[in-house]
Amino acid sequence: MVAARQTNDLPQLALALIEMGRLSRDKHELETACHYYKDAAKIYRTLNEPLRLAHTVRHVGDILQDAGQLERAGPCYREALQIYRAQSDAPPLDMANAIRGYALLQGEFGEKESAVALWREARRLYATVQVQAGVEDCDQQIDRLTRNG
Repeated sequence: MVAARQTNDLPQLALALIEMGRLSRDKHELETACHYYKDAAKIYRTLNEPLRLAHTVRHVGDILQDAGQLERAGPCYREALQIYRAQSDAPPLDMANAIRGYALLQGEFGEKESAVALWREARRLYATVQVQAGVEDCDQQIDRLTRNG
């Protein structure tokens, strides 16, 4: 990370920040992880890297949700999804993962109809890329939400 800062290699610096964020998150240091990911997102906002920005912002949403900061997580998911939906080359797995996070959040807020619609969309994408664990997770979430009213 120091070398990337010294050479002003912004793409490399963003990747280093994300790696530091990932390591912090793995250690359950959520505040630190969020800081690293937000710094990486700031860099991606200055570059023409919309998919990397969306991926990074989605991770900020995931971390905030894990930390119980649900109100702050929502705008991150909405921004990530807006970016992904505007990109014709958005990877289906990345899109599915962003939708999954937002579906979880909607469920936490009691927005069952919205959550179910999001889970169904995520399921289609997971099926497209043949991620069976994702399909099964979506099926379980849809069943849980529709069974309980």
